[in-house]
Amino acid sequence: MGDKGGDNHSEVTDFILVGIRVRPELHSLIFLLFLVIYGMVLLGNLSMIGIIVTDPRLNTPMYFFLGNLSIIDLSYCTVIIPKAMVNILSQKKTISFAGCVTQLFLYALFMVTEAFVLAAMAYDRFIAICNPLLYGVRMSRGICIQLVAASYLCGWVSSILQISVTFSMSFCASRVIDHFYCDSNPIEKISCSNILMNKMVSLSLAVVVILPTIIVIVVSYMYIVSTVLQIPSTEGRKKAFSTCTSHLGVVSLLYGTVSFVYFTPPNNTEIRKVASVCYILFTPMLNPLIYSLRNKDVKDAMRKVLWKKKDLL
Repeated sequence: MGDKGGDNHSEVTDFILVGIRVRPELHSLIFLLFLVIYGMVLLGNLSMIGIIVTDPRLNTPMYFFLGNLSIIDLSYCTVIIPKAMVNILSQKKTISFAGCVTQLFLYALFMVTEAFVLAAMAYDRFIAICNPLLYGVRMSRGICIQLVAASYLCGWVSSILQISVTFSMSFCASRVIDHFYCDSNPIEKISCSNILMNKMVSLSLAVVVILPTIIVIVVSYMYIVSTVLQIPSTEGRKKAFSTCTSHLGVVSLLYGTVSFVYFTPPNNTEIRKVASVCYILFTPMLNPLIYSLRNKDVKDAMRKVLWKKKDLL
């Protein structure tokens, strides 16, 4: 099915996802690991969404963004992990051409959207700490919705561009993708087309997405640090910084793991796969924990829910 002899991608009806190369006897262990962590991702993010929606005290811009972050984390993990788990135990390990296009589109959509939502969260903290009197105006419900909608729009546009150049290539050399999901880099490796345009588009998208979001985050925190250091009391400084530590932890976790993947030499495919597992599985699992363990409002809301359940029992 499109292994050779074709000059056009339309002759390829499916791809083979190699997955993580381990001994066959370890497949069940990896499947169980994926299953447990994915279950924790579902539990953590659905719980966070449920608490934010049901508790009136969390009806603020910060938690509106946090709820959307949980939706995004849950979504891009779900786009990849269930199919990867099926392929771990399957002999065929195939994904249809349409399925591969859809997976790459949704994965890119949610990853880019998350980058912009994290930037919006940094801006929210900047307004809350540096311009508290204007917070209600600058971060009204309407503006928050517009920021999230713009984040999804940026994700949608970048994803359309990414899949357009990726799947306009010819795949006459092979249909075996050396990864556990459809990603642009391993797909480019099996193409017999000139991938210069693909590289240019990918680099341009990376610059357009990463540079503005990083600038917003860094500049926001420069102003935040400057403002907080002017607070005379230690307790006041500590309280102001406490509202930012969770966000900084999530930003560091995401950008740290993604950077590790893309700065790892392309020939170290297995290391790149393991690093991909970190930001596809561990980042969505840890984000709710970071916000719930370091956030008094979330802890109080969770405590309230648990006490209600206890009373019902």
